[in-house]
Amino acid sequence: MAGNSKRKGAIRKSGSKKGQVVGSGGQRRRGLEGRGATPKAVDRPYHAAHKKAKAAAKTAAGRPKSRPKDDGPEYVLGRNPVVECLRADVPATALYIATGSEPDERVSEAVKMAGDKGISILEVGKGELDRLSTNGMHQGVALQVPEYRYMHPEDMMRDALASGTRPLLVALDNITDPRNLGAVIRSVAAFGGHGVLIPQRRSASVTAVAWRTSAGAAARLPVAQAPNLTRTLKDWAATGAQLVGLDAEADVTLDEYDGTGPVVIVVGSEGKGLSRLVRETCDSILSIPMAGDVESLNASVAAGVVLAEFARQRRLQ
Repeated sequence: MAGNSKRKGAIRKSGSKKGQVVGSGGQRRRGLEGRGATPKAVDRPYHAAHKKAKAAAKTAAGRPKSRPKDDGPEYVLGRNPVVECLRADVPATALYIATGSEPDERVSEAVKMAGDKGISILEVGKGELDRLSTNGMHQGVALQVPEYRYMHPEDMMRDALASGTRPLLVALDNITDPRNLGAVIRSVAAFGGHGVLIPQRRSASVTAVAWRTSAGAAARLPVAQAPNLTRTLKDWAATGAQLVGLDAEADVTLDEYDGTGPVVIVVGSEGKGLSRLVRETCDSILSIPMAGDVESLNASVAAGVVLAEFARQRRLQ
């Protein structure tokens, strides 16, 4: 019988008697003390929630990013885009070639131009290039472009005033497509403009796509970022520059406007147009005469048309 110390062969050890013994008071005091709030499940090492969170963090560490960081280098992907950027002297820091990719004349040209320009040429695995792109459409080639350095708006206007020619600048409002930004940069450089102004928020920035679309003009033409576009435009207007907004509903047409003076062309998006405060800040609203039933032009095309006309007027002076 369990607990019967008198059965045959039973041995009672000293101190094994059940119940309280002399001097036992206080021995269980620490065990009865409160241990605080119960930790969350995710903080308990042996709980399923903790193990699940740990596995998710480990997976995320090796997962390709959906988009490049805003404060790091950009990557031009694809054989044709990479060759175009190298031909346009876009500043680059490294050319990545996937191991085992089938070379063609574009890859050979890219490697040769990168070598001539002193750009590092790195052979990497296909998985590395997959992590640089969101859709894997890199064709085994990627060009690393450094983070763009923006000019301060005050410095841009000061340099334009000191250039010896009347300032010709373009400000973009609600332009979110980097291809439009790149095309505007290219047009401003082509027609003798001094720079492009963009807002810091809700605007396209000078990414690899903008670099490629600008055909290298972004390396020669400064781009400034404004924390507050309306305030910066007012500061520029105080220097004597005329603010000319582009919109279909205008008070003057391109044929009637004299663009030979200091001018800032303000371009809005094709869909939203100019925002209310920016429109109210402009000295004039300008429209481009068009034939047919076309209601509006793409933002970069509209900017190019006006820049070409103002450049023509200045050449005739």
